[in-house]
Amino acid sequence: MIRGIRGATTVSVNRSEEIIDKSVELMNDLIRQNQIQPEQVVSVYFTVTEDLNDGFPAKSLRQIKGWTYVPVMCMREIPVPGSLPKCIRVMVTAETDAAQHHIKHIYHYEAKQLRPDLKS
Repeated sequence: MIRGIRGATTVSVNRSEEIIDKSVELMNDLIRQNQIQPEQVVSVYFTVTEDLNDGFPAKSLRQIKGWTYVPVMCMREIPVPGSLPKCIRVMVTAETDAAQHHIKHIYHYEAKQLRPDLKS
């Protein structure tokens, strides 16, 4: 089965280093909690809010051993008024035997408010 695994994090400033660091932290947690290997991954999509333009969160994947060949893209989030600022979201599609309700979607920092129903 191919499943979508979601996550999000926030940064305090629009700085490339923080965008990449927080994205690495998010991906490492998502990978660990869902026990994902790069060979299982179909693709990874990152989105950022319009106030983040100093770096690509996709670069975070290249810092994780074994993830060099996983297809990854970055896109801009829809600028909905009142939405969470300085937010990085990710969607990982991966092959897994895990049931839908066993997938662990990961939300860090201010992004926890996006899905309070998924407390981990």
